[in-house]
Amino acid sequence: MKRATLVLLISICCSAFCKALTLEECQQAAQRNYPLIRRYGLIEKTSQLTVANIERGWLPQVTATAQATLQSDVTAFPDQMQDLYRQMGIDMKGLTKDQYRIGIDVQQTVLDGGAIASQKAVAREQGKVQAALTDVDLYNVRKRVNEMYFALLMLDEQIALNQDLQEVLAGNEQKLAAMANRGTAAESDWMNVKAERLNVAEQASTLEAHKRMLLATLSSFCGMEVKEVVKPKAFDTVPTASNQRPELRALDAQIGLLNAQRKALDAALMPRLSVFAQGYYGYPGYNMFEDMMHRKWSFNAMVGARLTWNIGALYTHRNDKAKLQLQRDMAANDRDVFLFNNNLEQIQQQEEINLYRKLMADDNEIIALRAAVRKAAESKLAHGIIEVNDLVREIKQENAARLQQSMHEIEMLKQIYDNKFTTNN
Repeated sequence: MKRATLVLLISICCSAFCKALTLEECQQAAQRNYPLIRRYGLIEKTSQLTVANIERGWLPQVTATAQATLQSDVTAFPDQMQDLYRQMGIDMKGLTKDQYRIGIDVQQTVLDGGAIASQKAVAREQGKVQAALTDVDLYNVRKRVNEMYFALLMLDEQIALNQDLQEVLAGNEQKLAAMANRGTAAESDWMNVKAERLNVAEQASTLEAHKRMLLATLSSFCGMEVKEVVKPKAFDTVPTASNQRPELRALDAQIGLLNAQRKALDAALMPRLSVFAQGYYGYPGYNMFEDMMHRKWSFNAMVGARLTWNIGALYTHRNDKAKLQLQRDMAANDRDVFLFNNNLEQIQQQEEINLYRKLMADDNEIIALRAAVRKAAESKLAHGIIEVNDLVREIKQENAARLQQSMHEIEMLKQIYDNKFTTNN
């Protein structure tokens, strides 16, 4: 009993994971399964780490130093003054040429003119640009899914019509076999129809092999087994100016990055205020006269405030702003070019859709006529008026008309969903 229950559960799970998928389900599954999806997490973590590092610019900057020098000359009193000190009983040895110090320098930024804030904004905008470019690459996965999905739909239609053709040929084959047994038809006629049916069966095997290959490819792309696909519904496409393509969002993100970089240029011109503390243990110290007399290591410290203004940034500021404006104009031009080409593509797709709708309206009449001609040919063959080759030709022409109608329908659906991809609406 337990074993039967386990088998039932496994079969239910398999049926759930191996069901026929719609086009939207395949697109979503492919995007989730595509390795590029992991880049979003990497971009977010990189941006967070970059911003966190920039924020540490507000922390005290500590520098530890150790220094030993040997100088060619040092500060000293003139010989006359040293003679005077000796007469007074003071031994003024002077500084030694070897000097040493071990110290720490601590600097705390108080005002940075908005430099850190602008750097954080640039880092965030860079992350947005990378994420937007990833959106573009991931969005193109949908187009690849569309190609495979509609190719499978075409194969399904071809296989179904191939089966219908085999059934029609098999029916006429049985009739000719009975007529040959009665002596009212030549055995070669029966063999001719049978050979044609076998030829069509071979074509079915080829179509099935192509379908299995495409299903395996689509399953690998989606990360789950796809056994069948569902024909999507047709809908009216209306030209719209609201385009939601990720390429446009990527261009907007690039413009946002350029705006942030321009603010960073302005921040680079602002003065910076900081406080600092310096301390070192060594020789000589700040009290140079004491060190001239005793030549011993001492602790020395200094605190203060420092105002700095790098006016060198002014030299290139105007050119840097002009370069950023040119890059912004190029991004705006890329946007206009994309919208122009996208609009042309929409017009072409709309015309293709209208063409296929018109062709499908004519296909119904063509199929009805071909079916009537084929039935008449079957009747004529039964009365010995035409040859079997004529009947086979009419059967194949009727099947070709049905296949043409199916192809027009699938092509129309593909153009409809390609148009949806073109505008992302």
